[in-house]
Amino acid sequence: MIVMKFGGTSIGDAAAIRRTISIITKKMRSKPVVVVSACSGVTNMLHQLVDFTEEGDKEKSEKIISSIKERHKSTVDELASGVDPKRPTPDTTEINQIIDKLCNSLWTLSKAHMGGQIPDADKAYMISLGEYLSSHIVCFMMNALGVKSAWIDARHFMITSHDYLTAAADVHEVQKRAIGIIERSFKNADVVITQGFVGVTVEGDPTIMGRGSSDYSASLLGMVLDADRVEIWTDVDGVCTADPNIVPAAKGIGKLSYEEAAELARFGAKVLHPLSIEPAASKNIPLYVLNSMNPDSEGTVVLGSSCIFDGIKSISYNENIRVINIYSPKMINTTGFLTKIFSTFEKFGVSVDMISTSEASVSVTVDASAPVEPVARELGKFGNITVDRDKSQVSIIGKNIIGVKGAVAAVFDAVSDNKIYMMSQGSSFLNLSIVVDRPEMATVIRKLHKVFFENGN
Repeated sequence: MIVMKFGGTSIGDAAAIRRTISIITKKMRSKPVVVVSACSGVTNMLHQLVDFTEEGDKEKSEKIISSIKERHKSTVDELASGVDPKRPTPDTTEINQIIDKLCNSLWTLSKAHMGGQIPDADKAYMISLGEYLSSHIVCFMMNALGVKSAWIDARHFMITSHDYLTAAADVHEVQKRAIGIIERSFKNADVVITQGFVGVTVEGDPTIMGRGSSDYSASLLGMVLDADRVEIWTDVDGVCTADPNIVPAAKGIGKLSYEEAAELARFGAKVLHPLSIEPAASKNIPLYVLNSMNPDSEGTVVLGSSCIFDGIKSISYNENIRVINIYSPKMINTTGFLTKIFSTFEKFGVSVDMISTSEASVSVTVDASAPVEPVARELGKFGNITVDRDKSQVSIIGKNIIGVKGAVAAVFDAVSDNKIYMMSQGSSFLNLSIVVDRPEMATVIRKLHKVFFENGN
């Protein structure tokens, strides 16, 4: 059995869905469990719908729902009309009724909460509708083409916490439910199709697991099903040595360790969701990153560390961060001071990425979206606080970086004309990170890429 996840661009329109179905049908012997995202852009539209509903804008809310309905029905029509004339023309009555029913449920909720605060469980339901629309369409078309496919509602097995909009999966419950449901579905089908991103509390309330979490859904399913492999199909040829939008000379990476992939995801690489690595790693399941627009590309495979050579693999970044500097002479020869500082970050739910300390100061980096102001006010009780804004973090990722002779010197040499605010090397020797001015980030990335990947090093 394999798990295949297809992102929004892989099912963004009729042509993309045809390509995706072609990819799936070539894996039939492996009993594919297919996890799909919403069609590209639909989740953004559903977030807008939530906003317009709460603002009381009935006209814009109705327009978005109509647009979503029309887009999916047009996709169905195009798919049906494009079937080989030798096959019977697909009957689209049932799939169009499903689209109508799902969009009508959106309108029912929107009207019920128009101009008021939408409960988080209802928000989760509204935002998740894209996955239900897309998965029904893919299943319909596969059956129309003669591929016996079973549609499963992920909320029958993806049990989560009660954090409705950022839910965490209950792995034990998922494992207890998913195996039986999926095995039974395969009795009458060759392919099983379900949704990523969505879940449900044990009481049955709808939840979602946060942006990009379809990768995690797929990896988690791969783990509980003991899959032979997990494939993440996206719109790029795997993981690259840098963001090709910044570095045109970026090269594809054939293999990464689980640890390297996790670091890349954590430090800004958007190809994989940060949570998607651990489930596959726990069972040593190969995790492939592949391109549905170019299915012949080898992509990137993520494996156990013993299969991966030492050295620098990629340059990642977090474009918009803040640096919080805490200076206090009270730190000198004082125990428990750092505990007080970091308990403040915990209090406000702010995640710290980089840390640099000296006898009387601590500097940390946080994402620009974090609530910096209340944190800084609270930290002011312990010392003088300054916040550096408009900064970027650039990270060099690879296995056993400490073993790469001259790496630190090469970094300083490459960016000698740029101001470095912080530098940190992870204790696992998987990353070497620097903080630079945001306007200089792209230049720094290109300089480092040239040093480590374009000069024969």
